[in-house]
Amino acid sequence: MSEAVAKPRRPWQRVLANLRQRKVLAMLLLGFSSGLPIYLVGNTLGFWMRKEGIELDTIGFLSWVGLAYSMKFLWAPIVDKVNAPLLGRFGRRRGWMLLSQAVVAVALVGMAIVQPKGGNVLFLGVAWEHMLVFGVMATIVAFASATQDIVIDAWRIESADNSEQLGLLTSTAALGYRTALLVTDALILLIAARVGWQMSYEIMAGLMALGVVAVVMAREPVQAKVAVQIQAAPLWTPRGLFDALVGPFIAFVREHRSGAILILLAISIYRMADFIMGPMANPFYVDLGLSEETVGAVRSSVGLVATFIGIAAAGLVSVRWGVLATLLVGAVLGPASNLAFAWLAYVGPDPTSFAIAMAIDNISGGFAGTALIAYMSSLTSIGYTATQYALLSSFYAMPGKALKGLSGWAVQSLAQGRTLLEGYALFFVGTALIAIPVVILCALLIVQQSRRQRAAT
Repeated sequence: MSEAVAKPRRPWQRVLANLRQRKVLAMLLLGFSSGLPIYLVGNTLGFWMRKEGIELDTIGFLSWVGLAYSMKFLWAPIVDKVNAPLLGRFGRRRGWMLLSQAVVAVALVGMAIVQPKGGNVLFLGVAWEHMLVFGVMATIVAFASATQDIVIDAWRIESADNSEQLGLLTSTAALGYRTALLVTDALILLIAARVGWQMSYEIMAGLMALGVVAVVMAREPVQAKVAVQIQAAPLWTPRGLFDALVGPFIAFVREHRSGAILILLAISIYRMADFIMGPMANPFYVDLGLSEETVGAVRSSVGLVATFIGIAAAGLVSVRWGVLATLLVGAVLGPASNLAFAWLAYVGPDPTSFAIAMAIDNISGGFAGTALIAYMSSLTSIGYTATQYALLSSFYAMPGKALKGLSGWAVQSLAQGRTLLEGYALFFVGTALIAIPVVILCALLIVQQSRRQRAAT
């Protein structure tokens, strides 16, 4: 086989072959640790709350705890410039990983103990509303998880020796991340059907230990050590504070110039449809009449295979045609999952139809997610890695997460004068239409890149 023919297969062959390397295996486990909490305070939490009889608007409002992931650029400069309390001796990146993982695990146990239900819970001798305490615990999980994402993304980028290894680590991280999403989106439903939701969340808290194992395996990136050594001024000085807060923005705009606005705009709405739809997916399954066993079984089988197909396809397309072309394909595939859910609302709780919808959802989600991560990773500058990537990922998540809190209200409003399932269907179709401007913006990014390449030559 010629090199030209073999080349598209190389990224995933490298992922599997290089898992024996300490760095790559640590990245796989860190990707898993990064992906584990997000659905536990998001989509899966909606399933649990709906099973407990919580109203759709309350489920939608509580999804706003996910805004922590969009606001992480606010404290990313601290992660970039300051060692973690008590754990700084492990290194700046590794110390923050350990601290955030410990907080996530403890808060997940707190959620399991409190549970989403009415009435009061006694805490420190004071009676508190159950849902209030539960929401606080979920918020703590979200903020600690967002902090973990900041430092893991920085470790991934700084640990890469070259662009080829960055692609390998990004693919490996996506594999671990998506595996965690399947565990918290599918396997947890099977566990909850047998041992209950409380123990399920306690088990998920225990799985955060895999992240600790990864930190023990990982080495502090050389580039992070150099950044610490060349830091011009302490963070608490005016110059150090300016460099930490404003420096990343100046470096980004200087690098991309007038194209910076187009880049940020495209990133900000690329996955908006998925974010807005997300909180209503699991309540939709409950209202459709699907059991935890059915949803969990399909997600852990069809969903698992489809996710890996989507991630692998993104890697192959990226190698063959480039990151921006992959981004454009992902923008076209993205709304397919929303339309599949709308179709499912009319078909009903047929297991085969549900499996088809899950296959479409996971292929498109795996592809689009991997494409966006690869693109954002290519835009960062060493010295501001954590802050710039946090900024980009915040731009990509902020608009959708700001709007998704209204998703429950939107479904209920659209269902007025119709059945609830018809309200869901209209909601899913409406979110799919967001893909139209996304495709246009991705095409403009390709045009912009072509002009810069012609100008450079």
